[in-house]
Amino acid sequence: MRDIVFTRSSGWIPTVISVDGRLKLMLGAGADANHEPRTFTFPIKEAHLAVIREDLPRHLLLWSAVLPLCDAAGTAGRLDEDAAAALLDPVLLSSPEKVDALFRRIRWDRSRLVAHGADIDLLERGQVCAAMGAATETPNEKRAQEHHADRRRAQRGAVLGPLDAAILRYTGQYAHGATVPRRMPDAVDAALLPEVMRVIATAEQACAGMRIDIDPRRGRRAADKRDWNLVATTVDSAVRRAHPGLVDDAVRTVSFLMCSETSDRSRSTPVEDDAEDADDRAGLGGGASKTALTFTDDKGAEKKWLRNGRRSASAEFWEFVGDRSAADNEVFTIEDEEMGEGIQLHFYADSIARITTVREGKGRSDPEYRVEYSLVDGLSDYRNLVNAFVRGGCSALEPHGPWMSDVAEFERARRRRATSGP
Repeated sequence: MRDIVFTRSSGWIPTVISVDGRLKLMLGAGADANHEPRTFTFPIKEAHLAVIREDLPRHLLLWSAVLPLCDAAGTAGRLDEDAAAALLDPVLLSSPEKVDALFRRIRWDRSRLVAHGADIDLLERGQVCAAMGAATETPNEKRAQEHHADRRRAQRGAVLGPLDAAILRYTGQYAHGATVPRRMPDAVDAALLPEVMRVIATAEQACAGMRIDIDPRRGRRAADKRDWNLVATTVDSAVRRAHPGLVDDAVRTVSFLMCSETSDRSRSTPVEDDAEDADDRAGLGGGASKTALTFTDDKGAEKKWLRNGRRSASAEFWEFVGDRSAADNEVFTIEDEEMGEGIQLHFYADSIARITTVREGKGRSDPEYRVEYSLVDGLSDYRNLVNAFVRGGCSALEPHGPWMSDVAEFERARRRRATSGP
């Protein structure tokens, strides 16, 4: 039978329990293979319980010392109870000087102490007992996260100035650089907010009017990497030029914020996929536009498009790509069966083939096709090629070459680009 003997208001601080009349310290740490929290216990004595009841700092120091042993147990291993029990007297019953000396020899969890109010400067100097003089039962997890982030930055030589720190807090990326940035003016000290907003204004002016379109080759929500990198580079250059004192972390978070917001705006104002419809409304292109097309992928999926539908061929095609594209599905075809021509897009190779029927098959003879290849320079180039084909067929692609019918010549061109870059 298990009874709770002593517990604190914070549910994660170790609890003292009685199991069949024997005192044990119980704490939760880590997770099992199913991501459920693990619970560990090990025996303690009455003398240890007395200190745990009356001395919050020592209780927290013991927790910090035992947590690495729980981590070592992993998802299924047993806690080394002997090693845990061996920490009881040195942490709970020894002089402050001996506790400090112990913590210089063992692994311990710094974040727990920082979250519960430890003086960070004293911790850095190895004075753990003195550091816990103002310890609190209620943790401040944000403080611990920011301290951990500061230590990671220090390890790579990055030191934040007041404005750098304020910018990271404004974007919500001070503690977690991988989170999506957002605008949080209330998180910034009022005295520094005007300076932060001047940096943000510089970035906004630099990328005004730019777009980051969806790249359907990578799914229905993936941003075009080339657009993203262009916005990031533009903002980065402008901010560094106008505010040369900022560290890399601050500049990157501003670039990330601008890219995220630009991408969101572009999603709400989609790219004009209906170029052939726009040409018709303007009186261009005449009747050259396709009236019926078939879209296919490398997995056998097929979709028909008719001009009397509500959406343009290019819009329907890129939606088809966004729904079907995957790492093992990177070849898509648009075919005009009536005209005997089509294009095949090879996303894995940044290339395209235009295919025209030279002679129809008759009887037992197979049809004869002319296949010509060309290299493609990014998503915008693919979009232009698709629009051109929809408007005027393979002949409309002529200005978008050069087109190579010799496969060996085309492979040499691909290799040259691979070694020299786009």
